[in-house]
Amino acid sequence: MPSVTVDVMNVWDERLPEFDNAAIDAKYKGVAGSAMNEAETGVWNRIKALVARFKQADRIVLGVPMWNFAYPYKLKQLIDLVSQRNMLFTFDGERFGPLLKTPRAMVIYTRGQEYREDLPTPPSWKTKPSWAIVAGADRIINPDLERWYYARAHSHTIELEGASHSVYESRPKEVAALIEEAAQKSQN
Repeated sequence: MPSVTVDVMNVWDERLPEFDNAAIDAKYKGVAGSAMNEAETGVWNRIKALVARFKQADRIVLGVPMWNFAYPYKLKQLIDLVSQRNMLFTFDGERFGPLLKTPRAMVIYTRGQEYREDLPTPPSWKTKPSWAIVAGADRIINPDLERWYYARAHSHTIELEGASHSVYESRPKEVAALIEEAAQKSQN
């Protein structure tokens, strides 16, 4: 397994700055290079620290669960905070340009949907390759049920003994390695 450093950013635990008037004022002043008061400077420094984590990454993986039929508001909050001109992108008045040098980014969506043969869009697991992890110590979903799901979907599956339901937190390096494998094999 390659050497991997995983920086997990859980938007629920991160204590993100609120995207309120102070943050908006800090954003516009920070982008323009204008003077800020103490509160705005504090918010702007927190925003810059979040941006730095994205800029330092060799890979970015976003796990996006379905939440009230959309992405979680905390993820939107993070996006609003870090999407800063001249930090993650440029804009010259006509065109946007990238500043993030990460060679790969992946978004993993999860959603619920009933399965029926007559659906207009078949479930992705029926037509696309998939990768899966059986979390051996999962106390939320029985590992035998996980094995059944993944066999049904013909997923490329690994088993991690002792891994909890939150396998990306209990075994982040193995999860990162499987994501890297999936990304490489999906390109071929």
